[in-house]
Amino acid sequence: MSRLLKGKDVTKALNEKNTVVVQQLKEKGITPTLAIFRVGEKDADLSYEKGAYKRCEEVGVIIKQYLFSEDVTVDEFYEKLDEANNDPDIHGILVFRPLPKDRFDDEVLRNRIAPEKDVDGCSNLSLAGIFTNKNLGFAPCTAEAAMAILEHYDIDVEGKNVVVIGRSLVIGKPVSMLLLNKNATVTICHTKTKQLSDVCAKADILICCAGRPGMITREFTNPKQIVIDVGIDWDHKRNKLSGDVLFEEVEEYVDSITPVPGGVGSVTTAILVDHVIKASKRLNKIQD
Repeated sequence: MSRLLKGKDVTKALNEKNTVVVQQLKEKGITPTLAIFRVGEKDADLSYEKGAYKRCEEVGVIIKQYLFSEDVTVDEFYEKLDEANNDPDIHGILVFRPLPKDRFDDEVLRNRIAPEKDVDGCSNLSLAGIFTNKNLGFAPCTAEAAMAILEHYDIDVEGKNVVVIGRSLVIGKPVSMLLLNKNATVTICHTKTKQLSDVCAKADILICCAGRPGMITREFTNPKQIVIDVGIDWDHKRNKLSGDVLFEEVEEYVDSITPVPGGVGSVTTAILVDHVIKASKRLNKIQD
C-alpha cells in the first residue's frame, strides 16, 4: 500500500500560516482582498468560487465580486476590470475564463490584468516570471499546488528525474519550469510522445496533467515512484470522477500518490489565497 499524499494536510498547514500573516497585516491596516470576475453561472466557475470563498473566510481574506450577465459588452467588462486594477484596496484579481469568444480575445483579456494582481498566474508577465525565476506576478495556482504537495511531504526534487505529462500553460509548462528552478531534471512528455509508458516508468517523480482520465496504468510507473495526479475529469467508462491515473491499479504499486479527488485540486484554492496575501505584501512593500 502506497503513501497517500492528501491535499487537506497541505491546505491545513497553509491556512495556519496564512491566518497569522493576515492578522499581522490587519494590524498594519491592510486587509488582503481578492476581486472575482464572473460572467454567467457556469457550474465549474460556481464550484471554484465556493471553494475560494471558504478558503478566504478561513484565513480572513475578503472577496469582492464583479458579476456580469452573459451578454456583457467588452467595454463594460474592461471598465470594471480597470477599476479593480487601479484600486489600491484590491490586491488580487481572478477572472473566470474563458469568456464568450465572440466578444473577448483571451490573449488581450489575460494581459489586461495588472501583473502584480495576477494571482492566478495567467498573464504573459507572470509566465515570464516562472521562466526567468523572478517575482513577476505569480505561477498558475494548479502548478504551484503540485509543488506545495511535494514540499509539504518533504519530497526533495533536486537532481531527481521528473517526468511531466502535459504541456499546457496552466500546468504542464509552468510546473516544469518550477521544477527546473528547484534543480530537478525534467522531461516534458505529452500524448504524442513515442513509447510514453517506457519514459514514464523510469521517472523518480511522475506528474500527470494530460487531461485523459485513467490513461496512466501500472506500466507507466515503478515501485519507488512518486505520482502527482493533477488531472480531474468525469470518466464515462467507469462512471466516476477520475484523475489521469488509474488509481486502483497504480495506488497499490507505487511509493506515494495523490488521490483524486482530495489531492492537488483541494490545494489549488489555498494557493490562490496565499497569492492574494503575498500580493498584498508586495503592493504595500512589506518584506517576507
